[in-house]
Amino acid sequence: MRKILFRADSSSLIGTGHIMRDLVLAEEFSNAKIFFAVQDLEGNINSKIKEKNHSIKILHSNDCDELISLIKSEKIDMVVIDHYRINEAFERRLKEETRVEIFVLDDTYEKHYCDILLNHNIYAEVSKYEGLVSKECEIRCGKNFTLLRDEFKTQKQLKVVNLGSSTTIFLAMGGTDHLNLNIKILNVLNSFTNLKINVVTTTANQNLPELETYVKNKENIALHINTNEISYLMNNADLAVVSPSVTLNEIVYLDIPFVAIKTAENQMKMYEYLVKNNFNSLASFNADLLANMIEESLSSIKTELINFTDLSLDENELVLSWRNNGSIRKWMYNTNIINLKDHLNYIDSLHTKKDRLYFLVKQNNKPIGVIDFTNITKDKAEFGVYSNPTVRKVGNTLMHEIINYAFNTLRLHSLVAGVFKDNTTALNLYKRYLFTQEKIELINNKELIYLELRNNSQLKGAAQ
Repeated sequence: MRKILFRADSSSLIGTGHIMRDLVLAEEFSNAKIFFAVQDLEGNINSKIKEKNHSIKILHSNDCDELISLIKSEKIDMVVIDHYRINEAFERRLKEETRVEIFVLDDTYEKHYCDILLNHNIYAEVSKYEGLVSKECEIRCGKNFTLLRDEFKTQKQLKVVNLGSSTTIFLAMGGTDHLNLNIKILNVLNSFTNLKINVVTTTANQNLPELETYVKNKENIALHINTNEISYLMNNADLAVVSPSVTLNEIVYLDIPFVAIKTAENQMKMYEYLVKNNFNSLASFNADLLANMIEESLSSIKTELINFTDLSLDENELVLSWRNNGSIRKWMYNTNIINLKDHLNYIDSLHTKKDRLYFLVKQNNKPIGVIDFTNITKDKAEFGVYSNPTVRKVGNTLMHEIINYAFNTLRLHSLVAGVFKDNTTALNLYKRYLFTQEKIELINNKELIYLELRNNSQLKGAAQ
């Protein structure tokens, strides 16, 4: 059996990110015996290694001789180095004296002497390593190599819907929060109304007692210590406030809007990438700038529903142009082009109809799509949705508005949608929101799949 040794540390000063990502990488070596060579530093998370049943070897220093002795005594085949205090000279000596295969994790474009180099950050570029590693070195760079626990991949397939009136914030300034920023950020967030805040930290945080005192009796703040539900908390967030560290790779993967605050020099490359690509990011904590970015972010996720009966003529013409667009019309029950007169007559008839509602959806005052509810009863309704053909990535926003209006405003027990089998985009979106298939019918010689989403909280209340 192959033997692989990970060399990394964690502490209140270093943080926990190296060990956490190494544990993910270790899962890729399923047929190997895994060792972790670590120092017993204050605030470490060596317990996380034990939870995975990996062997731990305690080092008394970061001395090369001590590591060489361990490699030889355990007959290690590969060393994975994830440590900012181990440089090219250190790596070269390891290779010369042990001939072990060397796999290095790098975040800051440093010179290395290794067989394999991994920079799994979203900003990483292979070209930046020219002259820093040998031509024989295998370089793995960028988001295609991002180390993600399986829980994030699972959450990616789901979409948690916040049905409350508040906006959910995910706050994580690293497991140690060595700059003690959590409380400062919470003070900024508390200047906004209707926010539910999930704060994530660990027992390695030396400022934890102060943080626990701060959040006490604050009903809108939940403190999560050493949580195993980080992926769920992220996916449940409307906005994240994080450092531009490993966590940001996960936030981007889950497509969560964010504000990033740099807390360490090893985050500079990520910070520069964020600035270059116009993401909300701060070089250091600044209460006023953070408040402005949060306000901007919150306004961008606010949506407005305008009843079709209240649309202006220009807005009516706009939604009609969307409906008649070939990419939308082909999925309608009626695929014919509708003229403006018939369209306006139908909208006028909605004033007297109680079993249907149509809305133009705007986000930050920009029209992004249409949602509708038909065959509305006290328990159930069918719905439809289509987006502005000129915008992208608004499906989640439109679905959120559908579910929120149906279950919070109409107080329905279930939602039903009919989707043609070939409309895979819509089917994948609905399934992501946990709609379940109920039946299949033939409409115009095409298979129509009916899906349903039940409002579990309403059903529970009705049963009581």
